[in-house]
Amino acid sequence: MAILLGDVGGTNARLALARNGSIDTRTVTRFRGDDYASFDDVVRQFLQEQDQPRVSAVCIAVAGPVSGGQARLTNRPWDFDEDRLARLTDADHVRLINDLTALGYATPSLGGDGVAVLRTAPADRARNGQALVVNLGTGFNVCAVRSLPGGAITALEAEEGHTQLPANIYLRLLDAVGPEAIKGFTSTEETFAGRGLSRLHAALTHTAPVPGEQIDRAADAGDPVANATYDLFADLVGLLCRELALRFMPLDGLFLAGSVGRSIADRMDLFQASFLAESFMRHIPENTPIYLIRDDMAALQGCLAALS
Repeated sequence: MAILLGDVGGTNARLALARNGSIDTRTVTRFRGDDYASFDDVVRQFLQEQDQPRVSAVCIAVAGPVSGGQARLTNRPWDFDEDRLARLTDADHVRLINDLTALGYATPSLGGDGVAVLRTAPADRARNGQALVVNLGTGFNVCAVRSLPGGAITALEAEEGHTQLPANIYLRLLDAVGPEAIKGFTSTEETFAGRGLSRLHAALTHTAPVPGEQIDRAADAGDPVANATYDLFADLVGLLCRELALRFMPLDGLFLAGSVGRSIADRMDLFQASFLAESFMRHIPENTPIYLIRDDMAALQGCLAALS
């Protein structure tokens, strides 16, 4: 008997099987979303490659809102349905969760090379059993995590990416890009996801948007304009995380995740300057450690934990 686990984003889907309480790393397989018309086709392909195992349960993390046993990707026209997946896999139990919820469930097990400490906080600070995952990748979202009596946790669903920008971030952007370009930054996700980084670079350079990976390579090569874009972006992320720290009070840790989030790790001086810029309620961000999730298996581990 096996458990089918999935981590499905706007670009890639990663599937794996778990047996005897742990993920069989030999089964971990990545599928390019552009190569498949639907997620059901991905599942069929994966199960065929794994010699049609007997599946007892399924948990799929989806980069989009989940409600009533159904979900849809935010950045790809794929839909998901628990009943349909149950018929497809012949599983007795199927659960769809948001991909950030999966990362939230994974936070207690992160360690070693799977997580990096970006900013420490006083060891004697007051702790409240609350953490927060902030994902900056193809999309943007957060997951608040709360420790429960007995050692269990709960991971809360949210759609933070579709909120409006805080006024201080809007004004900082307005000053940097001007009143015409600011119209493209319509929400938190449009500003802080990968396409937000591309849009920011285009606004600063008065050129057409290019993929974030191209900006990243240029910055690594020493391009001053690309580095200026990343410097401003790190400043903005610091401002945003300060707002999130006050909103969620994650005194057990704020975990950055995603490809764009990883780019902030090299600019923590700029991030921290903005994170601690306001004197009002400064003790909250001061007492919030910042981590970076580096484990590519984290969401799959979270799916397994969510079934426990």
